[in-house]
Amino acid sequence: MPARTSTAIVLGAGVVGVTTAYALAQRGIQVTLVDRHVEPAMGTSHANGAQLSYLYTDALASPRIWRQLPALLLGQDSAFRFKIRPDPDYAFWLLAFLRNCTPARFERNTLATFELAMESRLRMDELLARHELKFDHVENGKMHLYADAGLRPLVEEIRRLKPADAEEQVILSHEEACAIEPTLVTANPKPAFVLYSPKEAVGDPYRFARELLGVLKAQYGVAARFGEEAVGLEETGGEAVLTLESGETLPADQVVVCTGLPPRFLKGMGLKLPICPMKGYSFTAPAGPAAPEVSLTDTLRRTVITRLGNAVRVAGLADLGWRETGIDQTRLESLIRAAREGLPQAADYEATYNHWTGLRPMTPDSQPRIGRLSPVIAYNLGHGMLGWTLAMGSSERLGRLITGNAQPMPDRKDIANAC
Repeated sequence: MPARTSTAIVLGAGVVGVTTAYALAQRGIQVTLVDRHVEPAMGTSHANGAQLSYLYTDALASPRIWRQLPALLLGQDSAFRFKIRPDPDYAFWLLAFLRNCTPARFERNTLATFELAMESRLRMDELLARHELKFDHVENGKMHLYADAGLRPLVEEIRRLKPADAEEQVILSHEEACAIEPTLVTANPKPAFVLYSPKEAVGDPYRFARELLGVLKAQYGVAARFGEEAVGLEETGGEAVLTLESGETLPADQVVVCTGLPPRFLKGMGLKLPICPMKGYSFTAPAGPAAPEVSLTDTLRRTVITRLGNAVRVAGLADLGWRETGIDQTRLESLIRAAREGLPQAADYEATYNHWTGLRPMTPDSQPRIGRLSPVIAYNLGHGMLGWTLAMGSSERLGRLITGNAQPMPDRKDIANAC
């Protein structure tokens, strides 16, 4: 049984950080959030695709990667690139990723993430039943658009892997999909088939983080320190001590690192997690004359299009190994062009705003790392492209780890019913 924790510092105030603070505060722990930005969710959580994709947990490492590898090596896939650089840790990550591209590991990793996603959905439902949060959260469903009819057997096989009710994911013709989401009449090219999940949800992660932080401060006594850069962490006298760039030290019974990518000082402490940055882009635009109500994923162009109130969020691109956080205007323009080509009337592409890029923290098996470095230092990192989706579930798992399973895991029947 872990030692009793009465105070905790959560480093990082993205969606994983604020939900971790919530999981700990619910257990009676006095929490302080620390983040280098001036407000919550200003990093990778700020303007991601906004989809809560609980049923779409397919691991990135799959047997299909081997067939796509020549095009990737030659730079022929404009949506997915990877950088070659002389870095032993990066080389190790790439090898580990390729090792996970077997059918057995793809199935194992997909199902493990699916189970976490189902727990996350349960915990989100519980949160919203307890607290009123306004973040453009709607359950209008999600559609994956497939231009290649030859992919249908593979999509059906992956759908059957997941222990979800049959009606939770159904395959539709283009005509059937248009009856549900009329904007698909304008889709280019016309999808050969569509995978539809009617209960999937969307929500603005930035607004969520701000709203939840307000609840944490008002009802749980959580403190927040923004604009504070952490530069060191150590265990001293049975407690964890976080050192800030200013030289100030903050002691606590527990420090939990929720920064997405591991801070450099963790590696110096002996913790080497296989997490690699994958740079992604997004933009927001006013809703167009045929803005979708259903969340859409264009699998041909690897873009997602999500309705958020009167706006549309478009996200995509995957640049593996890029660590620069600045916006490459050429890449952003390619995303805008891809969205315009695929769904020309979904948004006002001449009035885009909130141009964003973030470093998704990818693991070779697409599963986050939730664990301990010591009895007083823990981490909740590496959620990849599903940080928004997995945040509530992974934070609950972290809370159980810290407090010795103070709240029970939902049983598998509950998880199945959450589908």
